[in-house]
Amino acid sequence: MADFVLQITDWYRQNARDLPWRRTKNAYFIWLSEVIMQQTRVDQGMNYYHNFTVSFPSVHDLADAEEEAVLKLWQGLGYYSRARNLHKTAQEVVAKFGGEFPPSYENLLSLKGVGPYTAAAIASFAFDLQHAVVDGNVYRVLSRYYGIDTPIDSTTGKKEFQQLADSLIPASMPALFNQAMMEFGAMLCTPANPACDRCPLVETCLSGRSGLYKVRPVKAKKTAVRDRFFQYFHVEDNNTLLVRKRDFKDVWHNLYEFPMLETESKELPEELLLTMGIKSAEIVSMFEARHILSHQRIYAHFYKVTNPGAFVKDGLLTVSKEAFYKLPIHRLMETYSERFI
Repeated sequence: MADFVLQITDWYRQNARDLPWRRTKNAYFIWLSEVIMQQTRVDQGMNYYHNFTVSFPSVHDLADAEEEAVLKLWQGLGYYSRARNLHKTAQEVVAKFGGEFPPSYENLLSLKGVGPYTAAAIASFAFDLQHAVVDGNVYRVLSRYYGIDTPIDSTTGKKEFQQLADSLIPASMPALFNQAMMEFGAMLCTPANPACDRCPLVETCLSGRSGLYKVRPVKAKKTAVRDRFFQYFHVEDNNTLLVRKRDFKDVWHNLYEFPMLETESKELPEELLLTMGIKSAEIVSMFEARHILSHQRIYAHFYKVTNPGAFVKDGLLTVSKEAFYKLPIHRLMETYSERFI
């Protein structure tokens, strides 16, 4: 174990990427980076991190912001519950801890939206506390190196990997070790085609040379994915647009979009269309797209309404185009608006 820790931290010292959140002990900036980078590539998340730190330079600024402003800044990053939790956590830090992140793993874990991984990351990176982070990268490195086939999505597996990581993390350099483990998984021990030829651990790894890296880490459950069919209506009249707010529990909560009907298939039944006050002859097909989420495949079809005056406007908002571009919208709407508005 000592050799493992030494080799992986030596590799990190020589190969670590220069990332802005690694140059600070500011718990707020570290927390922002961890939330933004979850399920996000560094090259994609970097601009979001920069924009958030500029727009909200302190946790007080983020706490005082309107939710719509936070969602707009988050637009395009996906998993919007992270943005809503980000906002609520900032308010909680201000209300409970006077705007200072608590230097305790237990208190960090008590914050809304902060789980064991994020709490351990803040505790070690900001406060040099001996708490091991276990994310997808760490699961991958440990399962391959130690030849562990316990499913990482099982209660037993989560406990086993956490205990192993906790047994490895040195008290003298917890932040360095955690960063090294995450970086090693992101840069060398990648999900597909890991760079075993450049790996300093390959001689003692129980998966690399045997090819078992292809089946590790093991997952017990397969995510059930359902298909959904969204029919969107672009209703434009005198430089205004009709929109609605998704203020109900579903994907893209509190984001804005065009009026929409969800159907059972890609077909748009005439009788359903009539409930909107229009006929099939009064719409023009503009754009089709498929959008993949973690548990859903959304098939979207956008139509432009040629008779906007007849469209039923109950429960909808009329906004100018200028106002529309300031609203937080999801990726499908963003793609359509870039091309057709």
